[in-house]
Amino acid sequence: MTSKCQSSDVLSQNLTAGTMMWESNLSKSSQDGVGKSASCGSVSVFFPITMMVTGMVGNSLAMLLVYSAYRKKENKRKKSFLLCIGSLALTDLFGQLLTSPIVISVYRADLKWKRVDPSGTLCAFFGVCMTTFGLCPLFLASAMAIERALAITAPHWYSQYMNTNVTKQVMVIIWFLVLLFALLPIAGVGKYTLQWPGTWCFITTGDKDVTGNTFFATTFAALGIFSLLVTLSCNVVTIRALVTRFKTKATSTHSSKQWERLTTETVIQLMGIMCVLLTCWSPLLVLMLKMISTHTSSHQCNSAAAVSLSSQDLQMDCNFFLTAIRLASLNQILDPWVYLLLREILLRKFCQVASAVSKCSLDVQKETQCPLDTLNKKAIQNDNVHKQSLNMENSNLNGGNEEQ
Repeated sequence: MTSKCQSSDVLSQNLTAGTMMWESNLSKSSQDGVGKSASCGSVSVFFPITMMVTGMVGNSLAMLLVYSAYRKKENKRKKSFLLCIGSLALTDLFGQLLTSPIVISVYRADLKWKRVDPSGTLCAFFGVCMTTFGLCPLFLASAMAIERALAITAPHWYSQYMNTNVTKQVMVIIWFLVLLFALLPIAGVGKYTLQWPGTWCFITTGDKDVTGNTFFATTFAALGIFSLLVTLSCNVVTIRALVTRFKTKATSTHSSKQWERLTTETVIQLMGIMCVLLTCWSPLLVLMLKMISTHTSSHQCNSAAAVSLSSQDLQMDCNFFLTAIRLASLNQILDPWVYLLLREILLRKFCQVASAVSKCSLDVQKETQCPLDTLNKKAIQNDNVHKQSLNMENSNLNGGNEEQ
């Protein structure tokens, strides 16, 4: 009897030990799942290094071209446009230089932010940079769109009131106001927190307990969407005015080819700008509004609880949020190419290709028509020869009758 009791006690002890080992292995596997998700292909140091290098090269080249062109140009209108492009390239360059080295350092520290920033002050600095150099390019793009729309639709007012001093003042006001807005979490309105996978800091979207957090996050998304709408509407107005002016110039002057080339290049450039802005910024802004409404945040994915089945939607949002912020950062790389570098290279090549395609289509039509024309000509010639022969025969017959 005692032996049976002892054996049952041993069996129960083994079962409890096995259960504890299974639970520990389960928790360990969940933690390993977080580590694997953090070390998957989407989370790689290759992305920040590539984006930093390409952003530095493109924006530096754009600034050099703007500086050399600004010294040569005497037209105030062209100088104002060059100032806008130079300010945009400078903003994007500083955004890359201030944020990318921090991300690379965190990757080198095995995705452990505390090794790089034990006090937490670097996270706040990173959040300020992300907000400042995220909104500034959007508002600078809006200012450039407004400037182009005024230059096309109201040229007399533009030449009278717009100059380089006004452009400089507008650029400084944009930088100053956006920086003040980005410093609100430092003053206690809103909060910057570490975001998944622990390599960057940004606005918290899900903490209701933080003072002014919902207001700050919603205002950021609203300002971004407002800037996109202003840019898109002004570019549409500019395209419509250019097409209307091209039609009048084409009927009234002999410089229709030049106006056609300039209008085509500008329309293609404006369409490219709108496509880049919508592709880069719409996912982030829309997802921020969604996460604000559901009171979720990307930093919640750093915990092991996010791997559970009930948090699969949150994990998907975190993965998409990381992709969206990369798309927004990609805008800093594409800006100099869309606004300046590709205008002289890609747009004229596109126009040449388009004209070549249209010319080839006309040649094809001519080639298809040529065999028909030759056949018709040959048929006509044969008919003429046949008619001539008949006439000769008739004349001969008439002549023979007269002799008889």
